[in-house]
Amino acid sequence: MTRLAGSPETARGRRGVALASWLFGCLLMAFAVTLDAAPYSGAKPAAQRAMPLVVPDPGNAPPGANLPFYEARKGDLTIYVLGTLHVGKPDDYPFRKVVVDALRVSRTVAFELSPDDLTMSQDDVQKYGMCSRACLPRMIPAPLWQKLHQRLKGNPAMLSEIRHMRPWLAALLVETLDSMSAELQTEYGTENQLENIYRGRIVGLESLAEQMDAFTGLSAAQQNELLAQELAQTPARSTSQLRELHRLWRAGDADMIYDFSQSKAEQVRQRPALADAIDERIVYARNRRFMARMLFLADPGKPVFVAIGALHLGGPRGVLQLLREHGFSVAQR
Repeated sequence: MTRLAGSPETARGRRGVALASWLFGCLLMAFAVTLDAAPYSGAKPAAQRAMPLVVPDPGNAPPGANLPFYEARKGDLTIYVLGTLHVGKPDDYPFRKVVVDALRVSRTVAFELSPDDLTMSQDDVQKYGMCSRACLPRMIPAPLWQKLHQRLKGNPAMLSEIRHMRPWLAALLVETLDSMSAELQTEYGTENQLENIYRGRIVGLESLAEQMDAFTGLSAAQQNELLAQELAQTPARSTSQLRELHRLWRAGDADMIYDFSQSKAEQVRQRPALADAIDERIVYARNRRFMARMLFLADPGKPVFVAIGALHLGGPRGVLQLLREHGFSVAQR
């Protein structure tokens, strides 16, 4: 079990760093990450970070999880796509040989955000997600605040923290708190483990400003809907669903993950029109941006390895379908 680094005596600058350590690991995952001090805390450059190392051992290492991994080809263009989960467990690794081989032959590796952007994220969390005063009770409807207060009444330190958050950030924090008992850790997130075995340059498919804007650009009503969705189920139910997501991710089928996410969304959405607008902004618009950047990176004879959240892959508007619509043949590996 982990706990938030912030506490009643935490300075505001420290609070921003703590939030940044997990925020960009969970953006656009419909489920949460833990609040452990993540390798993406900004404390050290990517090359100096210390994290649990799980590397392939051809001799006697047991196989890790299957993980959703796809190869897209169009003529001389090759794009490998790995669906990631930003939290995990040690036995999710090592990566399968086919993943490691693809990583080794790829000239470019791309995450949603580059590690360099992630190390600078705390200032943006502070600027766009936090208030100097207790703003949240005044920004959301009174019944929603009462529901949130009831959820956190047993955690006064966290209740004090969340008062200073804008609704979109409060929503991410609620799902994080609900998932802590799932025993998933940020250091075993896929991107962190990929960095253990890839020492080259990693680029981002979007800028920090673009990813932040997906949330900060939500209207007040949309932010309220996002928070209401996170409060629609009990913590136990949310934790159970996170465990199921982790199980499906280990099974390695992007379409099964998509179907599960759609079923979960139907259970929690409060106002369908607002929920659809949120999905368009923070999922589907970004899928299209990822696709455009992937095509920009692709060169004949120079494979590209892309690692993005597994919930971006499947479904009729997912990245795999977008690849097919651009003439790629897509095969699961």
